[in-house]
Amino acid sequence: MLDRFSGWAGRNMPTREQMAKSRWVPARALERSLWRFNRRSVPRGVALGLVVGILVPVAQIVFAAILALPMRANVPVAALTTFITNPFTTPLIWAGSYQVGAVLLHFDVAGGIGPIERFMAISDVWALIEWLTAQGKVLGLGLVVVATVSAVLGYLLSGMTWRWLVLRRRRRSLGERASAT
Repeated sequence: MLDRFSGWAGRNMPTREQMAKSRWVPARALERSLWRFNRRSVPRGVALGLVVGILVPVAQIVFAAILALPMRANVPVAALTTFITNPFTTPLIWAGSYQVGAVLLHFDVAGGIGPIERFMAISDVWALIEWLTAQGKVLGLGLVVVATVSAVLGYLLSGMTWRWLVLRRRRRSLGERASAT
């Protein structure tokens, strides 16, 4: 599965050389250090992509690429990680974020009608705006908390995975050298 995904990403992600041909891409964005995969830039890219993917509703790849510059994060990894949110995962992330926000704000639904049922029953535009602003605070806090926790976990897990892959590759090459002598 991971091989198919990396193959898809390799075919569909623009390369540094392709972006260099565009007049819209600044020269700073083409620095080789931002496109090189190493133990520091990859976890930064994962964390940045998760934060942008969860908190920014539109143009996520553009924002991730722009924010990768000052953060010295890997641009392709940051852009690719924003795909954590898509039409299938966004409702789940928002529902979970709403629950987190409700717990943190001790929001209790009085009267037995939940927020989703109340949303479906709204027929007036003004009532819809009032509902969105009231629920938006809970959802907003939940999204910030979920994005922060996801970024920290993504950073730690990608760093540990990177270290594991490097150690495995090193052991394999040492084993091949030992067997060759």
